Formats: sequence, C-alpha cells, structure tokens
Amino acid sequence: MDLKGKVAIVTGSSSGIGASTALAIARRGGSVVVNCSRSRDAADAVAAECRALGGDAIVVAANVADDADCRALADAAMKRWGRIDWLVNNAGTTRFVQIRNLSGISAEDFQAIYAVNVIGAFQMVRACETALRAARGAVVNVSSIASQDGLGSSIGYASSKGALNTLTIGLAKALGPDVRVNAVLPGFIEGGWLQAGFGSTYETVRDTYKSQAALEEVMTPDDIAHTIVWLLDSPKTTGQLLRVDAGKGLGRLPTTLKPA
Repeated sequence: MDLKGKVAIVTGSSSGIGASTALAIARRGGSVVVNCSRSRDAADAVAAECRALGGDAIVVAANVADDADCRALADAAMKRWGRIDWLVNNAGTTRFVQIRNLSGISAEDFQAIYAVNVIGAFQMVRACETALRAARGAVVNVSSIASQDGLGSSIGYASSKGALNTLTIGLAKALGPDVRVNAVLPGFIEGGWLQAGFGSTYETVRDTYKSQAALEEVMTPDDIAHTIVWLLDSPKTTGQLLRVDAGKGLGRLPTTLKPA
C-alpha cells in the first residue's frame, strides 16, 4: 500500500496503538501529525522514527477534551500539508475500578473519561470535517470490546466506548457519502498501559484472556494498527464496528469437543 501524499492525524500517538499506527502510515510513505497531551519526548521519538521510515511527521501537543486544541491539531496539519485525508481517534483515558465497585467511580470520573473518549473524538471530527470532506477521507475511532461486553478497566470506560460506537454509526451517516467512519474494537493489548492499570494481576488477566480466546492469543499495538490502516484505505466500508480480539467473543469449544 503506497500512501505517499496522504496525511493523517493520529491522536494519542506517543505510545501504544497510536504510535504503531503513525509508524505504519509513515512506513508506507504517508505524513502524520503525532499527538500527545503530556509525553512530548516520546512523541518526538515517534515522529523521528516516522521520518526515518520515509514519511513526514510533526508533533502537536494537544488535549482532545479541549475543542480549541482539536482545532489546533487540524490547523497544524493544514498549515504543513494543506490537506487531511485520515483521522484516527485513538486518544483515550480510563480509571481502573472493578466493575462491581460502583462506589469506586465518581461522576467526575465519568465526566473526565467521556470528555476524552467520546466528546474528544466528536470534536476532532468536527475540526477536521471540511478537510476530510474535500479529501473524501476516512475516520477510524479506537473503541474496545469493553463497549460490547460491559467489562474492562471500569464501567465508566466501557460505557464511554459504547457511546463511541454509537457516535461512529451516527457520524458515518452524517458524513457520508464524502467521509467513511468506522471503529476498531481491540481486545486485551499487551503493553505498558494495562501493565500499569492491572499491576500485579496483569499476567493473570492476560493468561485468563488467552484461555478464553479462540486463537489463544492477546493483541499487540501493531495488530490493531494493521487493522486501522486497512479500514482507512477500505473504500466501501463505513459505519462498521470491527472486533479484533483473537476470537474472545467467540469463546472456545469444550475440550471434549476438540477434534482428535
């Protein structure tokens, strides 16, 4: 896939899925706005790697919960390249609280999670709308299987990703036929974010996930980036919520039913 001349904004791209997506686009010759809210050094490193791979990249520090920052991200891309073909709404936040612990999550926690995970994604699309329409571009929102399973890091997070799914479908209708909008729903992703959140239980949670998935695997950021780039370049796919979960949603056959 040759992406020379294509321009993408990838929010939350200083690490994890966002960084892998930025690098995947740059590796194919595309240009990327690498975004961070705090980790400027990490974002600079990702941008440098993008350029080393043959793409172009700039770093813009912005908090997508702030509408002015969203517009600044769009303006930076337009000033540099004069177009925006793709938007990947990857920036996300959570608070790790057991699902049963309703008293462990506050209204303020919900508001902070929704501000980034839902409102931030909407604000980014709105800020980029004119450029995306002109390019007949595409948006991919990074959701989660938590949105459908009602599990995950907290009930606030799961709820916000459910709202992001609905936003994805609504935007696909609102922006068609000019702009395609899809969402990718990752399962358990290996890496620092979940390691920090789950702490000492990380390996247990990971291994339990593997035991319940049809492919007996967990995901990596590169796995999700591969799917995101496919969705960005898939010309007749819109309004879809695509699970990438190693078959966790399928479950596994009982041992006695496995083929000999």
